[in-house]
Amino acid sequence: MTLPIQLAIVDDHKLLRQTWKMILERDQRLKVIAECDSGEEAIACAEKLSPHVMLMDINMTPINGFEATKRISQSHPNIKIIGVSINNQATYARNMIALGAKGYVTKNADSREMIDAILAVHAGQTYICKEVAEKMDHNRL
Repeated sequence: MTLPIQLAIVDDHKLLRQTWKMILERDQRLKVIAECDSGEEAIACAEKLSPHVMLMDINMTPINGFEATKRISQSHPNIKIIGVSINNQATYARNMIALGAKGYVTKNADSREMIDAILAVHAGQTYICKEVAEKMDHNRL
């Protein structure tokens, strides 16, 4: 496993990006190498920096997290994407996984769970946060 794990945080709310960067970089295993405020910026970042893991907000315009995930997964399958949303519906998580994401974490998750998700997807696993996993039938992933 390459350490530190290089992260890109994609969210259209600057304060949220800065907060996650501050929290995640307390962990020596993680390094935020990019902050993107849109799906378009995320696609460009994937092309230019090829981070190990991207935390992808879903509700952004004009290119949302679903579309950005689909494009990045097709052109850069080595980049692991974790969908991040306030939405805790199982369908959101299923859609992100179907489009190529390796994980899904709600914005209600604590920092420990986010770090667990990053480590798991970086290691090649799929990670669905507890809040959503409880609502899902795992066989349908």
